[in-house]
Amino acid sequence: MRTLLAMALAATLLWPVAASAQALEAPVQSKLNLTLQDRYTIKELIKDIRVTPVPGKQDVSIGNAVPNNIKLESMPVEVAAKVPKIKSHLFFVEDNKIVLVEAKDRKIVDVIE
Repeated sequence: MRTLLAMALAATLLWPVAASAQALEAPVQSKLNLTLQDRYTIKELIKDIRVTPVPGKQDVSIGNAVPNNIKLESMPVEVAAKVPKIKSHLFFVEDNKIVLVEAKDRKIVDVIE
């Protein structure tokens, strides 16, 4: 009887922990696999060309589609030359973040802060 009561008490105490663990989702990871050096290069070169940030606050989570009203910029030649794996991508700047976008489907593939 004590064992059953102890198990019931343990289950009651642990139930909220198990429920909240199920609600947590693993963050989506970029498929570009940019190195820290790649990220630094992209940020510095794009900062130097002074791209106008998009107005408003956007949800810049990896995997999200970018709305059609957001103007996407072509990757600058200098950036594509130094980081070739992103030469076919587009980007926009939002709140000091560079958001890299897949050209074919307008989905966010990485965010450089």
